[in-house]
Amino acid sequence: MSRPKPLEFEKTKIVAENRRARHEYFLEQFFEAGIALTGTEVKSLRFGEGTIAESYAEIKDGQVNLINANIPEFSHGNRFNHEPRRPRKLLLHEREINKMAQGVNREGMTLIPLAIYFNKRGRAKVELA
Repeated sequence: MSRPKPLEFEKTKIVAENRRARHEYFLEQFFEAGIALTGTEVKSLRFGEGTIAESYAEIKDGQVNLINANIPEFSHGNRFNHEPRRPRKLLLHEREINKMAQGVNREGMTLIPLAIYFNKRGRAKVELA
């Protein structure tokens, strides 16, 4: 009997992908989360800039934050630019956060972002495993 295929999310434009994560980690569950971004961060992502190679997600006080993701400053953003490696809040339902927290509390489990992409509606999303 074959293994069930993981859930696929509708990705129209993939901005950043963490290809090494699929080789270095055993991926159990997949989640799709929105990202709370500023205007210049969205513009940088639309130009295809950004990396999540060394990033991870952590749960603190009932919120999930994306740590160490690099979204470079927008070239035309002048004084309204953002900090490239700031922690970014991920938008998830409370039951999804609770499910993640149970997995992270077990030994050896962590939250890894696999991809940042735009969905059909033009919203920036993160695929977590």
